[in-house]
Amino acid sequence: MTSEGRGMGLAAAVVANLTLAMGPWLVRLAETGPVAAGFWRLALAMPALLAWSAIANPGALRRGLAFWPVLLVAGLAFAADLATWNVSIHRTTLANATLFANSATLIYPVYGFLIARAWPSRPQVAALLLAMVGGGMLLGQSAELSHAHLVGDLLALFAGLAYAVYFIGMARVRAAVPPMPALALSGVATMAPLLVLAIGLGERLVPDDAVGWGPLIGLALVSQVLGQGLMIYALGRLPPLVIGITLLLQPIVAGGIGWAVYGERPGTPDLIGALLVAAALVLVRREPKVAPAAGQTRSVA
Repeated sequence: MTSEGRGMGLAAAVVANLTLAMGPWLVRLAETGPVAAGFWRLALAMPALLAWSAIANPGALRRGLAFWPVLLVAGLAFAADLATWNVSIHRTTLANATLFANSATLIYPVYGFLIARAWPSRPQVAALLLAMVGGGMLLGQSAELSHAHLVGDLLALFAGLAYAVYFIGMARVRAAVPPMPALALSGVATMAPLLVLAIGLGERLVPDDAVGWGPLIGLALVSQVLGQGLMIYALGRLPPLVIGITLLLQPIVAGGIGWAVYGERPGTPDLIGALLVAAALVLVRREPKVAPAAGQTRSVA
């Protein structure tokens, strides 16, 4: 892939994470239950995703159905991610929920190195180490494992594991299917489990009035169509390490929202951690030099 293509992918990943970081705030504002909010995030976005797919990529939805086993697994993983993450948002701070949910930052690059055999270059190793140190500092200050937040933190951590599974599945789909059709098809597999779980938990499914639909429409357009759409686009253009590091933008932005709106003020370790993550993003922009794995003639990332 050309450097221009990688640049577009990195820009998409950055914008995706900036918009996805708005999601926890919108979930808190929603008048429905947290799992129901996840369902509406997909249901309200689906008409736009299907129409966009049909117009921009005729036939892509039909071709994508050939990947239905992978899409089913990815959809179920995304349902588990949204359900547990949205619940955790109400049980811990925005920074806690977003940081733990983005544990895929480490899981997904490890998958790329060990399973897909996309061995990192030295700058990429340095970037990953910086990201780990920065993420650890954010964890120590903004996502402390207090008794009051323990359940929410654990739920968010589980969400991160599920999100990594979703990424792995969708990266395979994106190798052959354009981003919007891939996102629409995975969304179809995600909606039903979320609705069944929300009903089973006895959650409130519908807001009282038109104003109450505002946060849900925001989740659909900002988080799903724009944020997740750009993320799926980036998955087809960037290696796992780059995707993983850009995910750390989310807790930084969410922490800022938590500070401004809910008084969840970050400490000095948060600020230093944010600078380390920024340094990692600079390093990861360097031209990758991928070394082939043993027995391989080229990288298969």
